[in-house]
Amino acid sequence: MSNEPDDGSDPGLVTKAYRTVTPGYRSREDTEMHAVGLAYFLVLAVLLVPLLPFVLIIWAVTRLIEYVASLPGGDTE
Repeated sequence: MSNEPDDGSDPGLVTKAYRTVTPGYRSREDTEMHAVGLAYFLVLAVLLVPLLPFVLIIWAVTRLIEYVASLPGGDTE
């Protein structure tokens, strides 16, 4: 920190660091990426929804096997 009085002539460190030769960025709506994301979701849904019954069957069989294995006398060791 310096002991010089602040007379407004020094632009400050932030202003010095912010100076650039490129124009400023103006944000805008990203509708193209919304469309890409929606298309990606729809493709995944079309591919994965038909597999859902098989996933449910495998899940149910696994649960049934775990239940049968947990019954008394199910362990043969």
